[in-house]
Amino acid sequence: MNASSVPRLVIAAPSSGSGKTTVATGLMAAFAERGLAVSPHKVGPDYIDPGYHALATGRVGRNLDAYLCGPELIAPLFAHGARGCDLGVVEGVMGLYDGAAGEGELASTAHVAKLLRAPVVLVVDASAQSRSVAALVHGFASWDPEVRVAGVILNKVGSSRHEELLREALDSAGVPVLGVLRRAPQVDTPSRHLGLVPVAERGSAAVEAVAAMATQVREGCDLEGLFALARSAPPLSGAAWDAEAVVSSPPPPLPVPTRGSAPDPAPQTPEGLKCLVAVAGGPAFTFSYAEHAELLSAAGAEVVTFDPLRDEQLPDGTAGLVIGGGFPEVYAPELSANEPLRKAVAALAARGAPIAAECAGLLYLSRELDGQPMCGVVDAKARMDERLTLGYRDAVAVSDSVLAVAGTRMRGHEFHRTVVEPGAGAAPAWGVRAPVRRVEGFVQQGVHASYLHTHWASEPGVARRFVERCLTS
Repeated sequence: MNASSVPRLVIAAPSSGSGKTTVATGLMAAFAERGLAVSPHKVGPDYIDPGYHALATGRVGRNLDAYLCGPELIAPLFAHGARGCDLGVVEGVMGLYDGAAGEGELASTAHVAKLLRAPVVLVVDASAQSRSVAALVHGFASWDPEVRVAGVILNKVGSSRHEELLREALDSAGVPVLGVLRRAPQVDTPSRHLGLVPVAERGSAAVEAVAAMATQVREGCDLEGLFALARSAPPLSGAAWDAEAVVSSPPPPLPVPTRGSAPDPAPQTPEGLKCLVAVAGGPAFTFSYAEHAELLSAAGAEVVTFDPLRDEQLPDGTAGLVIGGGFPEVYAPELSANEPLRKAVAALAARGAPIAAECAGLLYLSRELDGQPMCGVVDAKARMDERLTLGYRDAVAVSDSVLAVAGTRMRGHEFHRTVVEPGAGAAPAWGVRAPVRRVEGFVQQGVHASYLHTHWASEPGVARRFVERCLTS
C-alpha cells in the first residue's frame, strides 16, 4: 500500500493515566494477530512505549515529535515508518490538547493528528462518572473543529448497568462508542523513576503484558469499526522521509563564526568508504530513535549494536561510538564491573575517535556514577537526585564538535533524575535558552556528551558529519 494512503488512527485521552498505552498497544497487537502489518507510532519524545509497540507489531516503534523534528516532518516520518503497512496506530501523549509548555498546540496529540489528517479515538477513564462522560467527550470533540474526535473507548467500566448509563449519555454527544473495557486487575506493566520499565529489561514478562493488553482490546473493542474509521483518513501529501535522500542533500551554509574563530569545515571523503559505528544497546541503554541508525547507515556507516553489560570489548574495527539514553543508574554496579569495556571506551576516546553520548551515555563516560567507577572519559561525577529534570529545550551548539559546528541550532529534550558535577578541561556542548539560560554538556577531542536528547532527522547533517569524522580520524 502507498504509505501516503495508509489507514491510520490516533489514540488519545483527556489526561495521562486514562489507559492510552493499554488501548494503543492492545490494538496494535490485536490487529497484528489478524495478519495486518501494523505501523506503530508514539507522539512525543517517549522512548519506552515504542518498545511495547514493537513487541506488539514486530516492527520498529517510531516517534512523531513536532517540537524536536518540526511540524513539516511529521507526515513524512509517519509515511516512512508506514511503508508496506496496512494500518498505522499512533499513541498520543498526555491529554489530547497538551503540548510543549508555552507553545500553544505545538507537539500535542491534537497537533499531530491534524498534521496526519487522522481520526482520533478518545480513551476515557469512566470509573467515577456516568452521564458526565457526555459533557467531557462533547468538550473535547468541539474544542478544535480541525481535530476529528470520531470515537470513544470507555475504560474501567464497572458493570453492565454502568456501561448502559454511559452509552445512553454518549448517544447525545454524537460520538460513537467503539469499545468498552471493564475494570480488571491492572496489566503487569511496572514503573519506576522515569516511567514504565523498558521491554529489554523484562523479557517474557513484557511479552505476557502485551498479550494481556491484546486480549482486553480484542474482547472489548469493535475492531471492524475501528479499522473502518482508520480507512476514512484521507491520503497525505508529499513524499515519505528517506534517510539516504536527506543525508545526500547539500548541507546548509555554515553559521557565521564567532569572533576570533574560523569555521570548522567538514572533511571531504571519497564516496563508497564505510566505517563501523558501534551503538550501545542492551537493558542499560534502551533510549534511541530508529532514524539515527538509518541516518548513520545512509551516511556510510556500518552500524553494530553491542551490550555494555555483557560485551567486554567494542566491536572489531570500531571507528565511532554512539551511546544513547537509558538507565545506567539501575545497572551502575554491572557497568562498573565490566572494566575491560570501560578501558576500551577510554582508549577509543584517547585516540580522538568520534563519540556521541546522550544522557545515560554522559553518565557512563563520567568518572563515576553513584560512587561506582565509570569510563573516566569526561571529568565529572554523576549521582542520582530526587528532582526530576524534564522538558523541551531550545539549544545552540557553543563549541565545534563531531556533531555540529558552533552556532548550529537544535531542539532537544531532557528527562533524568541525575546530576553531573563537572570538573575541568572540556568545553560546553550546548547553550540552552530555557527555562534558564545556561551551558550544558561536554566537548573534548572527539567526544560530544550531553543530557540533551535530540532527534537527528531534524538536522541530518549531524549524522553526515559524525560519519565523516569516523572516516578521517
